[in-house]
Amino acid sequence: MSTAFLEHVNITVSDPDATAKRLEAWFGWKVRWKGASLGGGTTYHIGNETSYIAAYTPPEPPNRSDAVSYHTHGGLNHVAVVVDDLDATEERIKAGGYRTHNHGDYEPGRRFYFDDDDGIEFEVVSYTS
Repeated sequence: MSTAFLEHVNITVSDPDATAKRLEAWFGWKVRWKGASLGGGTTYHIGNETSYIAAYTPPEPPNRSDAVSYHTHGGLNHVAVVVDDLDATEERIKAGGYRTHNHGDYEPGRRFYFDDDDGIEFEVVSYTS
């Protein structure tokens, strides 16, 4: 059996501080590190002890893309986060004005999706009964 695990994913966002605040509110994560990064940009590492999202912004505002990621080579289709209480997490997300969609109950869990302010799709899943 492999001991490999996913440590982080690095995504470009419009405002890493705002992204950090949302991830903290939604998932109870914390900023592990923040500072200067590639080419004069800024990066925040937001997560827990074992994994995180690196939210990067370049010194100039990043471009928005209308491309559908599922039709783009190398596109980021979604970020999946496992939570213990799916319903409570969904309520926190909805309280921030986000629309959830594509709810599903399947073996062995339940899930829903939503898009954040930067158009990044999140899948939120729970495997607790």
